[in-house]
Amino acid sequence: MPKLDLFQLVNELPVQEYKRGDYLFREGEHGDSLYVVRDGKVEIILAADTPDEMLLRACGPGEYVGEMSLMMPKGTRTASVRARDDSVVWMMTREKFNQTLQKYPQLAYSMVEIMSERLDSSNEAAFNDLVAKNHALQKAYDELKAAQAQIIEKERLERELQVAADIQLSILPDVLPDTEEFSFGARILPARQVGGDFYDVFQLKDDRIGVLIGDVADKGVPSALFMARAHALIMAEADIAITATEVMQLVNSHITRLQKSTQFVTVLYGILDLKTRLFSYARAGHEPPLLLHPDGSVERLPHSAGMAIGLWDPITIDEREVTLASGDTLIMYTDGMTDCRSPEGEAFGLDRIKNLLSELTKLNAQQVSDRLLETLQGYQNGAKQDDDVTLVTIKAK
Repeated sequence: MPKLDLFQLVNELPVQEYKRGDYLFREGEHGDSLYVVRDGKVEIILAADTPDEMLLRACGPGEYVGEMSLMMPKGTRTASVRARDDSVVWMMTREKFNQTLQKYPQLAYSMVEIMSERLDSSNEAAFNDLVAKNHALQKAYDELKAAQAQIIEKERLERELQVAADIQLSILPDVLPDTEEFSFGARILPARQVGGDFYDVFQLKDDRIGVLIGDVADKGVPSALFMARAHALIMAEADIAITATEVMQLVNSHITRLQKSTQFVTVLYGILDLKTRLFSYARAGHEPPLLLHPDGSVERLPHSAGMAIGLWDPITIDEREVTLASGDTLIMYTDGMTDCRSPEGEAFGLDRIKNLLSELTKLNAQQVSDRLLETLQGYQNGAKQDDDVTLVTIKAK
């Protein structure tokens, strides 16, 4: 096309201005004109303003857009065109386009060549976009598959933990003894679904009752397994041994001989004579018991050094005895009671336990245990529980 004719053609075309972000036209609209960029830059996009928006190409000065609608039978826009910068374009109507092609048919060949290049470019962009989406889809599928496997594994572990918790609860006594002379109480609050604390109150021969409380080092399933072993051994030896100290010594011998880990357990095991009211107990590294008198005074019973069960053999046992007078309440507990912390990080401590006990002289053994645990939970007030908490109480009527 001669330059003079080209200049004349351009001068006859109306000029339109677009701000950045303005649309010259949108995909799907009916089109009856093409646009030649004079200044600025426009972009050809598919699925505009949607999450699937895809840029096909950008056109600068001298390039044209919108010709497809003039060639398609229905004149429908196959893509959207948006101003990337403030732009000025010449607009050529369908009538002017047809007149130009009739006068200069060689333009059709040039336009077909450019359209072929654009089609190749669009196909390549679409292919690359499809490959990227396939990669993203595969990644999402792999992540979903991994998440599903994690959920299945989590559910399996939760079922196993529930079974372990049920087994642990079955080890604890369903009902505590209640005699004419004494009432008994107990509470346990694991820090996790399963824990390492345990207790028991059980009948022995000759009007005697065995009372047991223990605390395995650490928490969780390993501690629960070790707890079950220690409890079973203590119960087995309690039926045949004469004194509480002998029970502790025999159990320690068994565990240290069988033990292949670094776990250990603190234990307080005592034998209460219902006739004499004498409580003879052996303390293997456990917290010394507290004695609440009817006048509200609380004393921590005398104690000396003792070793936890499972560390080495022979073992040093703190052997004691106390006679429970009418109205006395004996409180045994694990260190999770004193170590329990408030949301501010302050430990509950022994002094708070003593002050609370001084107000509980009128309650029976189970009520004392309940009140202690309720007060502890209120003090904790939703803060993370770091250790299991267990209480066993004996009230002389």
